[in-house]
Formats: sequence, C-alpha cells, structure tokens
Amino acid sequence: MRQTISIDSEQFKQTFREEAREILVDLESALLELSEFGENGELVGKVFRALHTIKGSGAMFGFERLAAFTHDLETAFDLVRAGRLQVNAELIDLTLAAVDQIRGMLEGDATAESPVREEILDKVRKWAGIAVVQEPEEKAEVAKTGKAAEPGLGSEPLREWRIHFVPGPEFLKNGANPLLLLQELKHLGRMSVRACTAGIPSLKEIDPERCYVAWDAVLNTAVSRDAIRDVFIFVEGSCELVIDPAVAEGDALSEAPPDSEKVGETCAGLGAAKEANTDRRTGPADRRVHDHGEMATSLRVPVGKLDQLVNLVGELVTVQARLSELAAQRDDAEVVEVSEEVERLTAALRENSMNIRMIPIRGTFEKFRRLVHDLARDLGKDVELTLEGTETELDKTVIEQLGDPLMHLIRNSMDHGIETREVRASSGKQSPARIHLSARHAGASVLIGISDDGAGIDADAVRERAVDRGLIGRDARLSDAEVNALIFQPGFSTAKQVTDVSGRGVGMDVVRQRVESLRGTVEVSSKAGAGTSVMLRLPLTLAIIDGLLVSVGDARFVLPLANTLECIELTREDIARANGKQVVNLRGKLIPYISLRQHFKISGEPPQIEQIMVVETENGRFGLAVDQVLGNCQSVIKSLGRFYRNVQAVSGATILGNGSVALILDSERMFKEVERATLRGPRGHPVGPAKNLRGNPIPQ
Repeated sequence: MRQTISIDSEQFKQTFREEAREILVDLESALLELSEFGENGELVGKVFRALHTIKGSGAMFGFERLAAFTHDLETAFDLVRAGRLQVNAELIDLTLAAVDQIRGMLEGDATAESPVREEILDKVRKWAGIAVVQEPEEKAEVAKTGKAAEPGLGSEPLREWRIHFVPGPEFLKNGANPLLLLQELKHLGRMSVRACTAGIPSLKEIDPERCYVAWDAVLNTAVSRDAIRDVFIFVEGSCELVIDPAVAEGDALSEAPPDSEKVGETCAGLGAAKEANTDRRTGPADRRVHDHGEMATSLRVPVGKLDQLVNLVGELVTVQARLSELAAQRDDAEVVEVSEEVERLTAALRENSMNIRMIPIRGTFEKFRRLVHDLARDLGKDVELTLEGTETELDKTVIEQLGDPLMHLIRNSMDHGIETREVRASSGKQSPARIHLSARHAGASVLIGISDDGAGIDADAVRERAVDRGLIGRDARLSDAEVNALIFQPGFSTAKQVTDVSGRGVGMDVVRQRVESLRGTVEVSSKAGAGTSVMLRLPLTLAIIDGLLVSVGDARFVLPLANTLECIELTREDIARANGKQVVNLRGKLIPYISLRQHFKISGEPPQIEQIMVVETENGRFGLAVDQVLGNCQSVIKSLGRFYRNVQAVSGATILGNGSVALILDSERMFKEVERATLRGPRGHPVGPAKNLRGNPIPQ
C-alpha cells in the first residue's frame, strides 16, 4: 500500500509573507535614512540584502513574479554597493514605490500583471543602465572571450567555483526546494551539476520528508563567492555548503568550459577534500557544517494560539488562587506545601507567557518614517522624524492597536502643527521641522510621546469652534488643558477646508477612543509658536498583573504592584493632627491621600488603624487609605464592559480564589479625577486658581 506524503505549501507561503512584511519595514526604514542622511555603505548594503532576501525566498516559495520584479532593483543597488553608481532621490522614490507594490503582491494576487510595476522597472533599468535581455550576439561574444559583460559597465573575467551542497534533515520540512536553489545558481553563469545519491537508504529506512540527495556543481561566473553564497542565504542553517575556487586564488584562471568529468569525483572524495582544504584568503576552509543542537532557533506561532495560551494561564492563575485560599484554611502541611509549589510554578509560567507577548515598539515607530516622508513631500514641508526608546517592550495586543492613534497624531502634526518652509523661515525657526516619537517605561505603564516644534494649538480658534458647536458657553472659563481636551470631541476640527490629510474631525476622536479602550489616557500640552506634545499612557499588558489585594469593609480592591511603593499606618491621632486635611507625614514629608471608603461611599466605620498604600504617579507620590492589606495576588484582568466605560478610577476587575470579584484600581486616574473635582464648584465652574492635591498651582 502506497502512502502519499504532502507538504502544506500554503503554510510555508504564509510564513514567507509574514517574514517579508518584517523585511519590508526594515527596507523602508533604510531607504528613508538614505534619503535623509545621504549615501552610506552600511545602509546601501542593508537595502541590497533586504531586496535579495525577498527575491530569493520569493523564488523558493513560488512567488516567481515577485522575485522577477525585485531582481532589477537588487541589481541597481548592487551597482551602488560596488561604487559604480550613486544613490539619488530618483532611485529612492522608485524603490519606495516598488516597496508598495511588493506589499500589495504579498497581500493580493502575486501572479497578476501590473502596468505600474512595469513602469517602475523601466525607470529603474533606465536609471541603472540595465538591459532587459542579452542579445544572441552578446552571448556569443561571452562564449568566445570568456568574459561576462554588464551593460554599460565594462566586463569582468570568469572564475570557476566548485560547490558542494548537502541538504540537512529538516531541509524539506522547512519548505525549501533544492531544485529552485540550483536553478537560481544556474542563472549566475555556466554550470555543470551532478547529483550524489550514495546517501539514499533502503526503502524500509527512508523518510519521505527528508532529502537524501546531495549535489556537486562547477560554476563558471563573474560573481564573487559571497554572491554565490547569497543564493543559499535562507537555508544555510539547514544544510552543509562548501564553496571553493576550482583554482587557487592568484593562479591563472581557467577559461575552458567546465568539464563534466571533473565533477565525476565521488561525493565521498569531495567530502574528505573539504575537511582538509584551506582558503588562502580566509584561512580555514569555508565550511558550513551546522550543528542543529547548537543553533539559535525561533518558532513562529499564530497569534490565536498565543492568545489561547495566555487565556489558559489566566484560568490557571484563578484556580491557583483558590487552591492557596483552601490550603490556608486547612491545618495540613502537605496541602500547604503542594499549594506553594503550584503557586511557584504558576508564577513562572505566567511570567514566561507574558514575556512571549512583549515585543519592542521599534517596528511600529519605524513604519511612520514613510508616512512623514510622503506627507512632507505632498504638503511641501521639510520634516525630520526622530525616534527614542525604540527597544521599549509592550504587550503585542497594545502595540497592534497603537498604529491608528499614532498615525492620526502624526498626520495632525504634519498638517496643523508644522509650518511651511516660508513661515518657519520668517519666524526664525530652523529647518527641517522636527517630529519626535518616544517611548519609556513608567511603573506598570508605558509612556508614548509625540511632539513637534510647530506652531502649537491655536487656543482661540479651538474655543471659537467649540462655542459654534455648542460644546461650551461663550463665557466659559477654561484652563489651557481643558481647551486642548476639546480637540478630542467627536467631529471637532478647526480646519477651514477638508483635505486628503485632515479636516473631517475624526482623527483625534479615534485617538481618544482607541487609547481609552486600552485602559490608557491621553494628555495634550501646547505652547503657541513652540509646538505641541501629546502623551499616551498605556498599560504594559492587558492580560495578567501582579497586584496587592486590599479591603474596605466587605469590598475588595487590587492595586497594581508596579507603582505601589510601601504601606504606612494611619491612626485616629494622625487624622486629628491634620486638622481636616487628608495628608499624612511620611518621614518628615507631607503627602496627600484619598480615603477609598469616602471615595466609593462605602458604609460602615473604619478601623482604629487604617493602612495607607503609597503609590507613585506622574505627579508624585500619593496615598490610598484602606482598612486592611490582604497580601499579594496575581490578577487576571477582566473588562467591566461598556456600562462602566466612564468609571475612570477602575481599570478592570478580577476573580478571586473564593469566586468573588475585586475591582482593579487605576491610581493615576483616580488622583486626577479627585483633583478635577476639587477645582470646581456646585455648577462645574472653576473655583479660584487651579491647584492640585498638594496645594500647588497646576501648570497652564
């Protein structure tokens, strides 16, 4: 009975698409850096390698049209890399346009023809002097003289290389096709190849998913060893590869066509020869024998499986909390020991699963280089994008939802904030203008900043627009912060006309909604003539956090452990000495606090000695007064739903070990909410100068 083994080629194609998207981000970034800083050998090499990788892997996985489209672009940058051509704005713009086409081919039908792609290639060939095909008389000249010609660039002598290629055990399982590699190798010159079948086992022992054939080839070409190795760049980790000159370097080069008999040496003989062979230029023989046990490997996992893992870990955390509570109620040392061991393992599993979800924000930031580049060209403005903190890690779910808010903020800065060249020159401002993207950790949060050095927010125009729309009364007294907050109202825009960039009033509203859906906050500060700064405060993760469980009466609350500093006692005497002020002495320094009992209107008398949890916020240290601290807990964050979306002080809820629900507090929002409440009278109008809980004026 014959068994048919099939390899899911679509799976490997999808893997190629995912990896190609990542490569395109790096490619786009390198092109924009070339445009900004001028020609740089390292950047040119980075662009060339990215194009070569896309071309080679595309051909390997059946994306022939994509590979063919990328070929001439790769050739152009190879000429630049060799110093024969210079990078200019035309080549960069053509390559950026090609990147858009490649991205479209990855997302759509990669086999469809496109006149746009042909137009791009025609311009690239014209720019680089690349011929489309080699004429028959040119081929005859190569055969006669033994020299390969590059159109318009002179000629290079041919060299003869011997190549020994042995696929490893995982070669086919990784989706690689050795015949496609040999076919690409053949395009580099005249080649003779021989298959070595000595390694094929008996039919009983054969593994249908393994390649047992090796190949020896003799290649006559004008390209270098590195160019030959680039053909195998994607599979070097799963094969054995030896590339040696057929004649010692520096000796006379053979101009005779390769003799197939020379390739007839046994594979064993070549294998033994490569062990002792040395290269005069590099020293040891250029062997590529890879020990798979020592290789650094990575595994690409679908997002759905990762989310499922985190959900299961979350359920395990809840069950572990219940086990710990039951163990504490029983006087059984063995049960307590098992409970503590399960708690330790659960904590380690939780930490590892959370780390898997954490990814650097670099990829998100880098893709905005292209947005700024294109908008600057369309709007006729000179703008430079600078990045800071690109290695800051954030939960993948948060990063996935950051794209739209950041895009709207940058578009807003480009259109409304950054002035034209003429206006900046008349104001004495330097050119180019600057937009700065930054990221940094702050306790259990990440701060994402977007700032520009443009004209700033026109407070009078915003106020006038808000009055026209009935959002505020004409006599309303608003602080600068409150005026700036108006731009996040749905449909709000000060633009005099609608353009492709802005003017419909949907951008900033999207920013606010998306950030709040992530349990984050957004703040705007601006100074006329000096620029605008927007700060997004986002949670590190949306899944599981370390927290402190506290109680007020029968209610239970969780404080995120990352920004909780310490716990101090609050006695009745301390309250009396404060003369009605909610402040407490912390090692000689007064800090304000909020009573959770009063804030949430929980009935009952507080204990004689309350506990104050000291927390760190953006505006300094504050306290939260609670009845009792119950201990550490790992909290699986659950959303409260749309009904509670306006409850600012609560960021979510968690299920405790006994099945009850505890609210997860957002101390940052809570203090801001209390500060705003203290600044307003019964009808919501400001009362006196704006001050915070410390009694200090709030910066305007």
